[in-house]
Amino acid sequence: MRPLIRRSSLWIIMASMAIIPTAQGQILKKLKKSAERAAERTIERRVEKETSEKTDEVLDSILEPGKKGEVARDKDGNPIPQMDTPGQGDTDTKKSPGVLNGPQEMRVYSKFDYVPGDKILFFEDFQNEFIGDFPSKWNTNGSGELVTFDDSDEKWLELVSGYNIYFIPDVPDLPEEYTIEFDVTAVGLSKRTSSTAMLRVDLSDDGAFKEGANFVQASIPFCQYSPIGITMANHINNKREIYSVVKADLRDEVLNRPHISIAVNKERFRLWVNEEKHIDIPRIVPAGAVINTLKFHMNNFKDGEERIFITNLKVAEGGLDLRRTLLAEGRASTNGILFGVGSAKIQPQSMGIIRQISQVLQQEKDMNLKIVGHTDADGTEASNLDLSRQRAEAVREALISIYEIEGARLTAEGKGESQPVADNTSPDGKAKNRRVEFIKQ
Repeated sequence: MRPLIRRSSLWIIMASMAIIPTAQGQILKKLKKSAERAAERTIERRVEKETSEKTDEVLDSILEPGKKGEVARDKDGNPIPQMDTPGQGDTDTKKSPGVLNGPQEMRVYSKFDYVPGDKILFFEDFQNEFIGDFPSKWNTNGSGELVTFDDSDEKWLELVSGYNIYFIPDVPDLPEEYTIEFDVTAVGLSKRTSSTAMLRVDLSDDGAFKEGANFVQASIPFCQYSPIGITMANHINNKREIYSVVKADLRDEVLNRPHISIAVNKERFRLWVNEEKHIDIPRIVPAGAVINTLKFHMNNFKDGEERIFITNLKVAEGGLDLRRTLLAEGRASTNGILFGVGSAKIQPQSMGIIRQISQVLQQEKDMNLKIVGHTDADGTEASNLDLSRQRAEAVREALISIYEIEGARLTAEGKGESQPVADNTSPDGKAKNRRVEFIKQ
């Protein structure tokens, strides 16, 4: 015998049947909108891909001088070793760190707004030091040594993790306005790398192996299993004023030789990783010019497995606005435009300066510029003269191709090693001599 269906149940069934067409209509509308959005995204990606390919063709001539397939050589004609990128979990220090020098990086860096200080206080690439030694211009209460990767001449300081272990370069007392730059590379990172594995940059009022009563710290994370942000902290007269974790996913960046840039303008602290600015805190640095020491500290890396190296540390006073200098004086000189070793390949992090020059030319429509390249004295006079000309021409091409400055307004010239502004016997002096001048015509 069939069970009886109550009248109330019949009403429920009838109401449900009435609702179904409406629900179906809503679902179809949503599906239609999703399809439209998907189509839009597909078109955008296709246009972006085609634009990217065409832009890369233009930029290849700037970043990769010479014909495709041609062996890269230094200024003395010797082949330049190709560098590999350390992979995740790679613990072999013989693998070279990667280099950010391709067309894609240059295009991304075209909006990079970091400008280095104009007066070099300290530069260290360890070229006058011996492999296996701790560098003579640094101090530590732990351990560390200089290493190389593959056949590259580039030298790196390997830092050692430990409680309250510091690495302190012999930087003169820091002024109120200055910039800091360095390259860092890591090997041995994996999904097991700790969430507290960080490289900390300290600016302190104490030159000893401790934090000090006044300091500001930026901790760069190397964790791979989760996006750990950049930790910012300070103390003013032994009292914590700021402690925060700024959101940042740097997992890919720390595997591929990131370039770290820091600008301190009195109490303001800004930090970039490659082209992206992650930190901009207006009042975190203790006021009153009490900060005088730069320190590095690494924390919670597995000994002998997860390894951190730094090189090309440059500290410079100021942060000269080249736009104002060029307009006021008719000329400006900078050693902040960096190139590959012995080549005219512009390093992407130099784009902040080139961007400033482009802004002047876009504003002053009648201004013409001569771009003059200078080198240090390494190598022969003839090769340095040719290299300086190529570098000036590379800057000219960047202004034309990336910032759309009319080529007729720009000329390029090389002076080689003939007009030094410092001695060529020290890394600091050589860094000052490697410069680019912009002269109003």
